[in-house]
Amino acid sequence: MRIGLLIYGSPDTLSGGYLYDRKLVEYLREAGDSVEIVSLPWRNYTAHLTDNFSARLYRRLRDLRVDVLLQDELNHPSLALLNRRLRRRYRMVGIVHHLRSNERHPRWLLPLYRAIERSYLRTLDGFIFNSRTTRQAVEALRGEIGALPSVIAYPAADHLAVPDDGAAAELVRAREDSSGPLRVLFVGNLIPRKGLHHLLAALSRLPPSDWQLNVVGDDTVDWGYSAGLRRQIAAGGLEDNICLRGRVSDRELAQEYRAAHVLAVPSSYEGFGIVYLEGMAYGLPVLAGVQGAGGELVRPDVNGFLVEPGDAHGIAGHLSALAGDRRRLAVLGRNARRRFDSHPLWADSAAAVRQFLASSF
Repeated sequence: MRIGLLIYGSPDTLSGGYLYDRKLVEYLREAGDSVEIVSLPWRNYTAHLTDNFSARLYRRLRDLRVDVLLQDELNHPSLALLNRRLRRRYRMVGIVHHLRSNERHPRWLLPLYRAIERSYLRTLDGFIFNSRTTRQAVEALRGEIGALPSVIAYPAADHLAVPDDGAAAELVRAREDSSGPLRVLFVGNLIPRKGLHHLLAALSRLPPSDWQLNVVGDDTVDWGYSAGLRRQIAAGGLEDNICLRGRVSDRELAQEYRAAHVLAVPSSYEGFGIVYLEGMAYGLPVLAGVQGAGGELVRPDVNGFLVEPGDAHGIAGHLSALAGDRRRLAVLGRNARRRFDSHPLWADSAAAVRQFLASSF
């Protein structure tokens, strides 16, 4: 197959969505398909809308020699109108990680975002969804997909050096036998949607001797938010309890998962949440936001907890309970690893996408 992939910026961008795109391209190329990556420059939302009227971009996309053009749905503002001019050139399939209109925005902006995103979704010939939740969100905004081709292909976590079952069991046993502060891990870019400020508010309610927090994630994505987090830490006198690691390598991230007791990312919305699955691979209970697809991975009081992101009292209660009950920590951790073991690997999901493309287009 001759396949195109349209994205913003670099495919090496650090996020779950870009990881998904990279793993898919890697698999397709190894399977013998031709994959051409088309990158549009990152700009602000208004500037992206002007792409729809760019003759240069139209000619660039018009002249692609592809059978199908995969479009990361993140690019929707650049394509909402432009796609209509390209419909006879090739088939266009959206890779939908999550909808912008499902994020929190000023109330007056939401109708605009919904209208533009709905317009874009109605130009597509098919869909690749990363979860059932994402499919439902698209149908709620766009209307029923009906006979349009689509597939749900879940992200995976085996891009890391995932421990085998025996090693994971040993990690869980070590946590059960451990003493000292609860080692909490947060993994995610430092942006408001990931909810680190809510986690800090919750931890500040607990005795400092009960916990330590390691934060792994890019702090350059939103400078203002990152500065606010540092002020929040300083105001609470939490400097000795918190380590801001910034971006780390996959090897270092694996070490963070091994060393932690619990993964806590109380995001306001996730289309899937690859970090939740990563944590489960290492036998970590997961504290996730209740909105979005967290519930497709996390079963409350079985392998973790689902929380309202702003519920500092509830988040603190769950973490305090684990700090004082390492046996329960281990039970949840074993169940988390079982959930990981039942989940598809990257090769499984990418193969499902390739079969979908081959049979549908």
